[in-house]
This record gives sequence, C-alpha cells and structure tokens, in this order.
Amino acid sequence: MANPTKLNKRIIAGIHAVRTALGHGGGAIETAWYDAGRRDRRLGQLLAALRKAGVPLRQADRGELDRLAGGTGHQGIVALGSAPAALGEGELDELLGSLDRPPFLLVLDGVQDPRNLGACLRSADAAGVDAVIAPRDRAAGLTPAACKVASGAAESVPFVQVTNLARTLRHLREGWGVQVVGTAGEADTLLYEADLTGPLALVMGGEEKGLRRLTREQCDLLVRLPMAGVVESLNLSVATGIALFEAVRQRAAGKS
Repeated sequence: MANPTKLNKRIIAGIHAVRTALGHGGGAIETAWYDAGRRDRRLGQLLAALRKAGVPLRQADRGELDRLAGGTGHQGIVALGSAPAALGEGELDELLGSLDRPPFLLVLDGVQDPRNLGACLRSADAAGVDAVIAPRDRAAGLTPAACKVASGAAESVPFVQVTNLARTLRHLREGWGVQVVGTAGEADTLLYEADLTGPLALVMGGEEKGLRRLTREQCDLLVRLPMAGVVESLNLSVATGIALFEAVRQRAAGKS
C-alpha cells in the first residue's frame, strides 16, 4: 500500500504527540520547547530521547508554552515538527487502487469537535480502516487537539478531506463498487442485521444533526444501533467504535 499519510511542518503539543512525531525518524522534529520546572518522569524520558536524537531543546515558561500550543494541553512540551496532513480527493483513488483487499472506509459527515475526530481516528486505526473521509468545510480537521486525542492514529490512518461528500460517496459506489452504509437512529435495519463484509464505507453523522440529506441519498442502506436504555443516542465516537467493530467481527468471520 502507498504511504498512508502526508506530513506538514507545524506545532505539536503534548508528550505522546511529540513522542509519536519523533518516531518518524530524522528531521521529524526541528526544535522543542519545554518547561524546565516541571517534574514529570515521562517528560524527562522524552527530553532524553530528544537529546539523543540531536533535537535542539529550549527552556520556556508556562505562558510561552501556552502561547505556542494555541490552547492545546501541552504537558510541559511543545515542538515544531512533522505532523499529519490531510490527503486530497485526488489521492483517494490512488489509495484505493493500492489495496489488496476490499476497501474498509469510515466516513464522517460533518463532525465538528476535534476531540471526536481524534477519537474516531483512534478507533479507525484499531479496526484496520483503510481511510477516514470527511468534508473539507464545516468539519474538524487534523488540528493539534485532534491529533493529540488520536494518540498516533492521525499518523497511521489516511485522512481524506473532500470538497463534495455526496459526490465522493457516489464515486465510491459507482466507481469502486463500495457499499455505503449510513447510521441513523430512525433506520429500520439494525446494525447487526446488515452485511458489512464486502467493500464498505461506514458513514457516521455529525454530533447534532446526524447525516445530511444529500449524504443519506447516497447511502445504499441505513442502519441503527439497538438502544435498550432511556438515552436516545450515544456519543459519536462511542457509536463509531461499536459500528466499526461489528464490521470487523463480520469480516473476520467471513474469512474463517
């Protein structure tokens, strides 16, 4: 498969995010700023690894770190280095063409909270998803906050931003034979009744309004999660994890 992610230079905040960037190898981090007054074993271990890699280290007070991190929790360290960048829709066909198995895609229709995006990327990585697709406008992107929550998944799972999501879904259906399955609370079909074993794009709606009308029209099937309690819906990232791993279960059973 082709290299799954592109990397751009930008500010990376937090111990895990900086450690993940350091794992990209030489040149992944240009400079790091740290709070010398912070007594944290994990931070000390990371600073030792940065020194060993030859990364220039600069002391900074909390105010300076806050400013550099731009509101993202930094845990006493901020770096300038390589962070994941979104792929464009022109690169989606190349990615699909490189697969040696039926595509397994997660589509996020207007997810606006970067923390939800990060959590969805983390679940997508664990489930073996080939790419996460989202609209370019009115949706969260690969911000430092999203990448921090993703805990490394933003570097491992291709994130594709498209101009027209409905058009992309139609292209997946007609050009690649992908079944597009959307999730909606009012759907007649339960998630567990759907066949999720072939080429699949699982579509999750945004936090407040769910799937948009044009997105629904491109779905081959709408499914719902069974809800036995008094709550009407689950957190988006929780629902995403449940749906993804039902697809994982079915696909694994189909290979046995």
